[in-house]
Amino acid sequence: MRLLLDAHLSGPRLADALRDHGHDVRAADEEREFDGWADEALLALATEEERILVTFDVKDFPGIARRWAEAGRPHAGCAIVVGIDHGEFGTILRVLDRLFEERSDPGAWRDYTCFVSRGGVA
Repeated sequence: MRLLLDAHLSGPRLADALRDHGHDVRAADEEREFDGWADEALLALATEEERILVTFDVKDFPGIARRWAEAGRPHAGCAIVVGIDHGEFGTILRVLDRLFEERSDPGAWRDYTCFVSRGGVA
């Protein structure tokens, strides 16, 4: 999968592990150019590069995804991690691996937004 990790996720740990699992990953906290970028700008970049945005930002991204859907503005997918602590890299990696295995067609992610928790997709 092609992924963009929001700044709330650790690039050095999580992005490297996802890369080791065969994913093409960009991580906002690894690239200084992303400092200060608005959430919508990150989603726009992910869409332009056909990457699924992965984030912990449950406060903002559900609303952004809803507004984009209402405006007919497509995106390449958004996975919002909930109920897992930022430092639980092993758990985050396991649930994301399971999610990307279950939904392995990148085309199936178009305009798809989901909440990912310990139990899977909510």
